Amino acid sequence: MTDSSPLPACSILLLAGGRGQRMGGQDKGLLEWRGQPLIAHLHAVVRPLSDDLIISCNRNAERYAAFADQLVQDDDGEFPGPLAGIRAGLKAARHPWLLVLPCDAPLIDAALLQAMRARAAEEPDKPLLIRRGEQWEPLFCLLPRSLAGAVEQAWQAGERSPRRLLLQLGAQSIACAADDPRLANLNTPELLAASAQRG
Repeated sequence: MTDSSPLPACSILLLAGGRGQRMGGQDKGLLEWRGQPLIAHLHAVVRPLSDDLIISCNRNAERYAAFADQLVQDDDGEFPGPLAGIRAGLKAARHPWLLVLPCDAPLIDAALLQAMRARAAEEPDKPLLIRRGEQWEPLFCLLPRSLAGAVEQAWQAGERSPRRLLLQLGAQSIACAADDPRLANLNTPELLAASAQRG
């Protein structure tokens, strides 16, 4: 661990296992943004926070391996959605907490991630979700690994919505402004190009 804060150790999961439908089927995490793949930007921010960096990917494993300590993939080849990646990440995590981030949010910063960790430590048995204005952001979350069983049970019962499940599990929130640029999802070619030009 290179993080010197007293916060509980956390594993980190970067979600890069989607179908990339809004990107024409391209693997989002490997799309170039400001000269590097999106996954490289996330890696640069989170690497100092954990010695257990997990990437959920369902293709191009050899390229993602350079940015991770562990790779996980869905046990269903039909791209069942981000909850599948979260489920796999909880099973693989080595630390008591799992910080989850989407691969298409390269503007996230360490200050927000540390604030999430501090807030989560106040109620260590509950998931923490970012709330942007009135909108929950379930793919920016911090989960106690102890919830792995509850997540698995919900999955087996047919649940596929991270937002619905985490709210059912009593999620606490950390508030961000509705227009917080750190939470921008660059999930279409237009958003990716416009954001790169602003850099």
